[in-house]
Amino acid sequence: MDESELEELSATVYDILRTLRDPEKDATLEDLDVIQEDKVKVEKFSEDKYLVKVEFVPTVPHCSLATLIGLCIRQKLQQCLPYPCKVDINIAPGTHTTEEDVNKQINDKERVAAALENPSLMQVVEKCLEEKDF
Repeated sequence: MDESELEELSATVYDILRTLRDPEKDATLEDLDVIQEDKVKVEKFSEDKYLVKVEFVPTVPHCSLATLIGLCIRQKLQQCLPYPCKVDINIAPGTHTTEEDVNKQINDKERVAAALENPSLMQVVEKCLEEKDF
């Protein structure tokens, strides 16, 4: 797979994520600049697997919903990606006061699985995944 094909895959991943809803505001993560096209990258991980890297920018440095947003990004990618991949989701460096802790949470398989077992949290995630017409 050459560089242009990886760029095309990156654009596809961005298109998947750009319609995610913010948990608090009636806007998409793209509208709020939380998801930005230049912060979504796809790389070759192994012979038959890709590494999808997503950095997002919380709207404020103390955003209490950063972990939830990361969980929504992960869930959307798991539902929509048509090829095998490893997903690495992080807050853009320097954009959140607890970025290291949040990054650890949203990339820990056990914590993610436990969060997705919580019915009320899953309801919020599903609401963020809903696509609305504007």
